[in-house]
Amino acid sequence: MSFDYDLFVIGAGPGGLAASERAANYGARVALAEQDQVGGTCVVHGCIPEKMMTYAASFSQIFRNADEYGWGKVQKNFDWCQFIAARNREINHLSKVHTQHLQKAGVELLKGHAQFLDVHTLEIEGRQITADKILIAVGGKDVKPNIPGVEYAISTLEMLQLKQQPEHLAIIGSNHIAVKLAGIMNGLISKVTQIVTEDKFLPDCDEDIRTTIQEEMTRLGIRICCNSSVEKIEQTQNCLNLIVSGNSEPVTVETVVFITDRVPNLDGLGLENAGIMVNEGGIVVDEYSCTSVANIFAVGDCTPRPHWTPVAIAAGRAFADTEFGKYPRTVSYEAIPHVLASQPEAATVGLTEAQARAKFGESVRCYSKKFQPLFNLIGESEQQTLIKLVLAGNSDRVLGAHMVGNYAAEVIQMIGLAMKAGVTKQHFDRTIGIHPTVGEEFFSLR
Repeated sequence: MSFDYDLFVIGAGPGGLAASERAANYGARVALAEQDQVGGTCVVHGCIPEKMMTYAASFSQIFRNADEYGWGKVQKNFDWCQFIAARNREINHLSKVHTQHLQKAGVELLKGHAQFLDVHTLEIEGRQITADKILIAVGGKDVKPNIPGVEYAISTLEMLQLKQQPEHLAIIGSNHIAVKLAGIMNGLISKVTQIVTEDKFLPDCDEDIRTTIQEEMTRLGIRICCNSSVEKIEQTQNCLNLIVSGNSEPVTVETVVFITDRVPNLDGLGLENAGIMVNEGGIVVDEYSCTSVANIFAVGDCTPRPHWTPVAIAAGRAFADTEFGKYPRTVSYEAIPHVLASQPEAATVGLTEAQARAKFGESVRCYSKKFQPLFNLIGESEQQTLIKLVLAGNSDRVLGAHMVGNYAAEVIQMIGLAMKAGVTKQHFDRTIGIHPTVGEEFFSLR
């Protein structure tokens, strides 16, 4: 059978871009459909714009210490509109760069929503297209709970598009995105109330990470309501009243952001027309990203795999190598380093202490340390740095590494590489660090 394309990709996020470009470089005829800007959630609505906001928020900490470092008092006046305009310019530029990469690779970009008609046929804006292989890389989307007044709340995406900065907002959620945006908005001089259902936020993280970040964010002025849930939202004039379980008085704010759940973005794809199997985690795939249909594949947040941009990229490239490069390979999803872009920053790789003890028992050993970084010796900042290693007691192998403090992501990223190579505590003890740095403290844990 003759097809219009060797590969058709649905979704121009990190996974779809990586797969389409690599497949095209192998000589495949590739087309890609996207109804939003090229770049996906990460570039357009997620990691990149949020990282820019993190940079903007970090100035408030720097300004707090400027006087002691000889710069005098710095007035804190943040211009939301100016920043958003600058951020959007750069996001549009990055989207155009990714579009140019597609063009250079020879990938045909189609604008519009794609829907399956059968296992080899798609419809995009009234046009029917056939492909030998199809890759689904449509990512995820925010969902809000079904409570009275939820129509007054906004999602993460909508928050990033606000025309004006709210003076007081409530962020509902305990995951890393909620913690990140609470810290960002507090750093940008908004008043922030964060409402979490657990006793601490970041329930999947190491307990020491959770405690350290929550204590620091509280010290920085964020009001954190634990063991609480929003039962109802009421609009009163220019404000919103949140009826919160366990609170006798409503929480009154301007803006409510729900960051509790994300689900695979599968609406309107017509997966049933192709017989593609789906479960509560998303599209079911095997180790080679193949769905229940032999010629259809899926990568990224629309699958049950870890929802991190580098995971989608790695899976997309492995798919292209396997199907078009004649180089079959899979991706290991163990010990993936990731950042918690909180205020302060944190990063983690491998097992938490609780996970390690559940798996290996009481033989697990942990080394941790809290200290004041050198920057804090001059200035007002009291923020402490936390570092922690989790070890397998019998072999001394490092099972997990965790850090809270400046440059955490850069440090933990390199420890992740060492863990892949089987690093042990002895290797840390015998390594000479760069002085003075935060990272060298990992080499002197006793």
